[in-house]
Amino acid sequence: MGFVFDIATLAGRLFVGMLVLLETGRRLGLRRPAQDSEAAQAGFGVVEGAIFALMGLLIAFTFSGAASRFDTRRQLVVEEANAIGTAYLRLDLLPASAQAALRESFRQYVEARLDTYWKLPDIVAAKKALAQATQLQGRIWNQAIAACQGAPHL
Repeated sequence: MGFVFDIATLAGRLFVGMLVLLETGRRLGLRRPAQDSEAAQAGFGVVEGAIFALMGLLIAFTFSGAASRFDTRRQLVVEEANAIGTAYLRLDLLPASAQAALRESFRQYVEARLDTYWKLPDIVAAKKALAQATQLQGRIWNQAIAACQGAPHL
């Protein structure tokens, strides 16, 4: 959450800075015509149009890249949530004696995964939470294998 706020703050400051510099340039430009000849300003409109076109393209590419990264991230989160949900539902296939412990391990795993995302601006803490989630994932796998080996075969 802090990372998004930092980018939003930076974008806001850049926007305000651009407005201030635009206004400064406008005021300086209003003073110059009296000093410059007509020939010096003849090609200024074309240059100004080209600069604005390039700025528009830059902004468009920036927003396009940000939108595609956001969509990709959202899709990955949805896929992970679906995988966890599917695995949780498949616990019903195991013997009833093993289900309660595995369900609790799954709850801890989901909390560890969420904790990883909540701590993301702090990379060290996020890696620690991710390591805990990986450890829980291994424990869930071992519990599931043990439950399957103890189940009667049909």
